[in-house]
Amino acid sequence: MSKLVELVERGNELVNQFVWGPVMLAVLLGLGVYLSIRTGFFQLTKFHLAMKTTIGSLFHKQKKAKKGGITPFQAVSTALAGTLGTGNIVGVSTAIVSGGPGAVFWMWVSAFFGMITKYAEVVLAIKFRRKNRKGEYVGGPMYYIEEGLHCKPLAMVFAFLCICASFGIGNMTQSNSVSEALGSTFHLNKLLVGITLAVFVGMVMLGGVKRIGKITERVVPFMGIFYTLFAVLVVFLNRDQLGEAFGLIFKYAFNVKAAAGGGAGYLISTAMRYGVSRGVFSNEAGLGSAPIAHAAADTESPVKQGMWGIFEVFFDTIVMCTLTTLVILTSGLWDCGATGATLTLAAFAKTLGLGASNIVSISMIFFAFATIIGWAYYGEKCIEYLFGTQRAVKTYRIVYVLFVVVGATTNLGLIWSISDSLNGMMAIPNIIAVTALSSVVIRETKEYCHPQFKKPTDIMH
Repeated sequence: MSKLVELVERGNELVNQFVWGPVMLAVLLGLGVYLSIRTGFFQLTKFHLAMKTTIGSLFHKQKKAKKGGITPFQAVSTALAGTLGTGNIVGVSTAIVSGGPGAVFWMWVSAFFGMITKYAEVVLAIKFRRKNRKGEYVGGPMYYIEEGLHCKPLAMVFAFLCICASFGIGNMTQSNSVSEALGSTFHLNKLLVGITLAVFVGMVMLGGVKRIGKITERVVPFMGIFYTLFAVLVVFLNRDQLGEAFGLIFKYAFNVKAAAGGGAGYLISTAMRYGVSRGVFSNEAGLGSAPIAHAAADTESPVKQGMWGIFEVFFDTIVMCTLTTLVILTSGLWDCGATGATLTLAAFAKTLGLGASNIVSISMIFFAFATIIGWAYYGEKCIEYLFGTQRAVKTYRIVYVLFVVVGATTNLGLIWSISDSLNGMMAIPNIIAVTALSSVVIRETKEYCHPQFKKPTDIMH
């Protein structure tokens, strides 16, 4: 048995080195650069429009979604539920420890180009979506791969990998984070935590996309504001250290000291690797998961919904991850030897006292719960795409809920690593599709920004 585990570990390590290695990260970043150039850096030149169209629209009365859809905000909340997870707390500290403070700069770079990548994914998801037997909108990479590329086998590969990833990174690793946090902070029994969490997840899943949308539009803003306020408080109290914190970020991002004969080059490449990979891991731009949620939005404009993709990456990485970064760097503990949630907890506790661990633990509960239900929806839609029967969906729901308990009570060292690999493998068919269908994204963007170029047939439609 130990030899089998060792074989799996070695095989997974090879896969992981490829899907999160320099080549794939360069491809992901390169896709963002390519789309930026083709759209005239839409995420920058139209950023004000994107914010006005998305977060700005929430200050006006929202119309109810039609039957078969959810509101655009519910769609982005569901997508953010999948992306705003423990990565915003754990992933940032891991990037800083492994790649140095300079990794944060490259995280920003990946987010800048990731905005347009996710925008393109969402545009394609709306453009190629369809309605299922219940009259609900369904879409995502599996649909734009099949309808746009006319390659159903590749679409099925994506759907299969997404289902596998939903059990790992979307489920067990998240429930494990909750049980670990509650166990260490409040000394609660892990099995009890797992069962309780599974019951809540099951109740949400039974309600389908409508209930998921209603829950996430309440949970996501609450958890985002809750964590943001405490992080801003820490940064404000440590404001004298802000200059030094930003200095560390730029110093380590462009360190050109010729130490140890080429050591500086290694340092820069390490900062880039961890910064870009943690950035992609956090906001999921290019992975193809979030478009599945966006496809359910009641909107007639692919571009307007695509702007929610821009907001999503901006809020997840530029806002949330940067705040976690500044909490850690202004505390002066980034090189103390701690890592993961322990480092983030210590950074909060140094400024706010030991009670801060409760704050971070509570944040992790909401982040993880939101991620679990967000990924439950992704997996369910992929099951529906592959099998098309309610029986298969019901079976998936039961198994998914059971795996919440398994994750909460099991040591997940290998599962974390395998989940990371599966998440990266999902990106491959999605990147192929987004690249091949980029002309569709460009056309939709031009027609939205310059309606006079729209074809008469499109106007009639």
